[in-house]
Amino acid sequence: MTAEPLTRDALARQTGLAASAPPVRIVHLGLGAFHRAHQAWYTAHASDAAEWGIAAFTGRSPQAALELLPQGGLYTLIERADSGDSATVITSIVETNDGRDVARLGELLRDPAVAIVTLTITEAGYRLDREGRPDAADPSVAADVGLLRRLVDASGTATPPPSGLQTTLGRLLFGLHERRSAGATAGISAPIAIVPCDNLPENGPVVRSALLALAGEVDPSLANWIAVEVSVVSTSVDRITPKSTPADVTTATSLTGWFDAAPVVTEPFSDWVLCGDFPAGRPDWESAGARFVDGIAPFENRKLWLLNGAHSLLAYTARQRGHETVAAAIADPGCLEAVNAFWNEAVRHLPGDVDLHLDSYRSALLERFGNARIEHRLAQIANDAVAKLRIRIVPIVLAEWAAGRDADASLSIIRGWMSQVLPGGVLHDGVMTDAAEADVRAAAASQNGARDALLRLIDPRLVPLEGETHENREG
Repeated sequence: MTAEPLTRDALARQTGLAASAPPVRIVHLGLGAFHRAHQAWYTAHASDAAEWGIAAFTGRSPQAALELLPQGGLYTLIERADSGDSATVITSIVETNDGRDVARLGELLRDPAVAIVTLTITEAGYRLDREGRPDAADPSVAADVGLLRRLVDASGTATPPPSGLQTTLGRLLFGLHERRSAGATAGISAPIAIVPCDNLPENGPVVRSALLALAGEVDPSLANWIAVEVSVVSTSVDRITPKSTPADVTTATSLTGWFDAAPVVTEPFSDWVLCGDFPAGRPDWESAGARFVDGIAPFENRKLWLLNGAHSLLAYTARQRGHETVAAAIADPGCLEAVNAFWNEAVRHLPGDVDLHLDSYRSALLERFGNARIEHRLAQIANDAVAKLRIRIVPIVLAEWAAGRDADASLSIIRGWMSQVLPGGVLHDGVMTDAAEADVRAAAASQNGARDALLRLIDPRLVPLEGETHENREG
């Protein structure tokens, strides 16, 4: 989809669809389809939506900001059910920016009225090593640390804004630096909440630790300020949101009567669970269906393992059976059997003292996966496998081994991925992408055991893999 010139029938705030834009109180990093189907949807449906506008920044490409700019941030959200489509114009995004515009990011975060920064940058987008720290071996991370060090002088002022920052955490750190400086000038503390909405286990503590580590490399006093003034909220997010197609533009127009260059398609189901503090306030997201809990881990692992884990299973095994979408794959009895076998392993390691409604959750997932009108393509899910496998599959393998079982259903997912990245597989042919692609290619080309090299890349504890249970490994 591409942006088109504003026309008389184009979606725009001046048409009266959204007479007055709410003030910016949320900044979002990672403007894409999922954010628009999830956090922006919840904010637009909150009882106090008129008080909470979102200023959004793109990630790697400015395309989404360019498409939404002439529409004033408005877009059509199409909910696609088996029974048909329905559409809503979402009005909560009031400003869209190229992610490279860190000067604007700094301006926004200097404003004490801005209370929240939300993130949807994918697992790989955090650029963390296996210990959850900013990956010092990543050239972009190293470049950002060097740039921020040079720009922050002894007085704690960064001038000019570091337009060359490449990573989201580096850009966020600059914004937090600007907020601290503005607060010191005004004589206020200006606390803020960071809300990661990506599929990272314990995403709140992980992102907090990563930010503190990055700040410590740049300016220890900034790390001290973040430790006191910045709350990082843990979340579990759930809404299947496939990539939109040009045909969806026609659908949006037919449903609303307005031309929309950037509609988003999603399923009717949505879930958002949050755990943490919002020291500067937040929208009434509960009124839109969000839940606030005292402990996030059970909900997080249920979603990561059962939904995302099954998606990875299908992405790395079902294409070998000729399937291209989740719906087509789950209709295959062989794929369905594999998903249920994997789920049987996973649920053994979910807590029994929290009512997770696992039977009904599994049934609902199968119904959602089978929605053939949601074209969730397996090729899209397959990208960034290294980060996803570490999070979605490895914990189950290790838990099964610890219990003396072979974890065969979980290991089949890793074996399926390896069959795709070894010579002759789709990654080797340039179809599947991965943030760790250079490491994947190097491991796959290893002359001293490519399979073991790939397993070590995912997690060294997986080697050796074939024919050994946890008991054999310990013996």
